Amino acid sequence: MTPRKEYPKPQFERENWMNLNGEWLFCIDNGRSGEARKIYEDSSAFDRKITVPFCMESELSGIGIKDFTYGVWYKKEVSIAQKYAGKRTVLHIGAADYRTKVFVNGSEAGVHEGGYVSFSFDITEFVRKGKNDIVIYCEDDTRDRMIPRGKQSEEYYSHGCDYTRTTGIWQTVWLEFTEKTFVESVRYYPDYLTGSVTVEAKLCGCADLEFSASFEGRDMGVSKIKNAAGTVTLTQKLKEKHLWNVGDGKLYDAEIKFGEDRVKSYFGLRNVWFDGYKFMLNGKSVFQRLVLDQGFYPDGIYTAPSDKALLKDIKLSKKFGFNGARLHQKVFEERFLYHCDKEGYLVWGEYPNWGLDHSDPEAVYHILPEWIDEVNRDFNHPAIIGWCPLNETWNYKGRPQFDPFLSMIYRVTKSIDTTRPCIDTSGNYHVETDIFDVHDYEQNPEILASNYADLEEKGEIKNFCNDRQTYEKGKPIFVSEYGGIKWSRETETGPSWGYGNAPKTAEEYHERYKGLTDALLDHPMMFGFCYTQLTDVEQEQNGCYYYDRSEKFDTKFFHKVNTRKAAIED
Repeated sequence: MTPRKEYPKPQFERENWMNLNGEWLFCIDNGRSGEARKIYEDSSAFDRKITVPFCMESELSGIGIKDFTYGVWYKKEVSIAQKYAGKRTVLHIGAADYRTKVFVNGSEAGVHEGGYVSFSFDITEFVRKGKNDIVIYCEDDTRDRMIPRGKQSEEYYSHGCDYTRTTGIWQTVWLEFTEKTFVESVRYYPDYLTGSVTVEAKLCGCADLEFSASFEGRDMGVSKIKNAAGTVTLTQKLKEKHLWNVGDGKLYDAEIKFGEDRVKSYFGLRNVWFDGYKFMLNGKSVFQRLVLDQGFYPDGIYTAPSDKALLKDIKLSKKFGFNGARLHQKVFEERFLYHCDKEGYLVWGEYPNWGLDHSDPEAVYHILPEWIDEVNRDFNHPAIIGWCPLNETWNYKGRPQFDPFLSMIYRVTKSIDTTRPCIDTSGNYHVETDIFDVHDYEQNPEILASNYADLEEKGEIKNFCNDRQTYEKGKPIFVSEYGGIKWSRETETGPSWGYGNAPKTAEEYHERYKGLTDALLDHPMMFGFCYTQLTDVEQEQNGCYYYDRSEKFDTKFFHKVNTRKAAIED
């Protein structure tokens, strides 16, 4: 049975593809000498089997080795049918941590650096009809200060808020077969006021282009361009206006025809901006009731065991009364974003920058290329309502962050995407940002409220890195991490971690949660909050749910607390 067999890119779907998940030959190469030894030509070197797309540290991979591993090899024999002969053949890898090299039938086909974003190689010249050997090599070093690791532990054991590492492939591997003339990419610029969408298509070759939109099977309009080539732009007026909203993810289906190429897609009709302190969605003030989601799974680590598990996490969040999430220190797969789009679930896109030495200007070369890829890959998702490339850029060995590094990433983000707000570094230390967010794990509701009591009149926040960052009065603000209240199972053994002193009773937990959340809901300048976190992750046991996604408490109480009207809402 093929795991994770669903199409990996539901917003850019072609009919002719082949899922390569499942059993691969596998070997560990801690000396990173395999290329010199030409492992890609020697099947006898592969002494194990692994289930892709699960990382070797996970139980679902069939291996479960959690020690530091610096190099891994994968090999699979793939048979290409006659019907694909002569077509352009592309190898896609959803994500592989960290540096990846691909060999096809003994020839090097491509190299990619970055552990989190999807990438692909055109392997047409290397494949042949019938049997083909595909070999993938990945190397990583979690303790290298020029390699972003996110929440992967740089110590042998998981500790605090760092967890089990992920080495090598951790998302779907697949082949796609296209025409020689094809659609390379597409961008959607919806306009909720006029009920139209502007489409920017990047094309390879020259042919007639047709864009069509529909809603629940009804025709919404068609546009055509004769002899299209290069990058073309068209605007389609939609016959009916169906707005994408929170909890109501109305989506238009789209189809792009370019010569013989066919791409199925979708888009949402929505625009976001700030009006003073208010976050606006399609002209209405919306309070962001977010939860921190780190996207870890007990059996798959970075990889959800199934597509249903991705949707389940969104459903659990909504059941608790949240309307969105900060997707924290991980680039989430496109299938998850697809479910967010359908559910009308607000999310912030973030990059897993932890592990980088932010004091070293050279760090920009090890984050910016992949961050650009992330923004471009996920630009069309209506659920993404903001970007956050960095999180908590703490000092490294006493050296402060290099401020121009943060400014550059912010400015590049804004140049790529003019439609969304961008937070330079969530929590600290802000340099150049659209939003001034803070992380505040104060456990006393009265003190939490007092920290922001002077915001409205004086534009001041009490005792929050005031020596390193300054709140600019009038700038949108929210507490993007708070709570983190610890609650473990009575049967839990071993070390556990959370913020502050854990409540002694369920009643105390409920009272504290309500008090902290009320303090933020009642503040007239706060456009949202983000509670830490959706589920426990290994030893960090401050989730709304246990790590296995079972309930800690009846969620009705929390749903009521989270969903009541906020002071800033219309």
